[in-house]
Amino acid sequence: MRVGEFHTLDAAACRLIDVVAAGCGLAALGPAFVCVGLWVKAEDRGPVFYRARRVGRDGKAFDTLKFRTMRVGSDRLGPAITISGDDRVTRVGRHLRRLKLDELPQLWNVLVGDMSLVGPRPEDPKYVPYYSEAQRAVFDARPGITSPASLKFRNEADVLRGLDWERKYREEVLPQKLAMDLEYLRRRTVVSDLALVFRTIGALVGKGAGG
Repeated sequence: MRVGEFHTLDAAACRLIDVVAAGCGLAALGPAFVCVGLWVKAEDRGPVFYRARRVGRDGKAFDTLKFRTMRVGSDRLGPAITISGDDRVTRVGRHLRRLKLDELPQLWNVLVGDMSLVGPRPEDPKYVPYYSEAQRAVFDARPGITSPASLKFRNEADVLRGLDWERKYREEVLPQKLAMDLEYLRRRTVVSDLALVFRTIGALVGKGAGG
């Protein structure tokens, strides 16, 4: 069995939870999507959504859907990931990123099967060559909206400072994230996935309440 792979019944249960949760979430959050979309549009009249090319299960590339948080075209003018004080991020984008609202459209990726609620975050193709053979086992699992690593490093941009930020990401942050997610995948269950979803919601609600 591959790392993070459920038995047949658990896999079916997990996929059912993904579909129901994503479908209900998209329906319930429809008004919020409209409000956020208008907020994004009002700042610079650019596109509301941004499609980011990422690598997921079995090493296959797909487009993740996000609310746009950067100036139009600026993703081609700088690093693949954002760092502390990145001036490409818009004023609205900073608020959306702080509350992780920019990632809500990924519920669509969950609904269509590109992603799951829980799983390693999909990777930018630029950084996949830095993965060791053992680390590539994360691609055995469907990527997710949340994972133990993404929860711990939810303020990752604040850590990446200075001129050597990319070296720090490749040599320190990325290995830690992969190790955490691989360890989780080896012992995951449907119950642990649900618990992680609720932990993530709690962390985001707490962060929002705390300003």
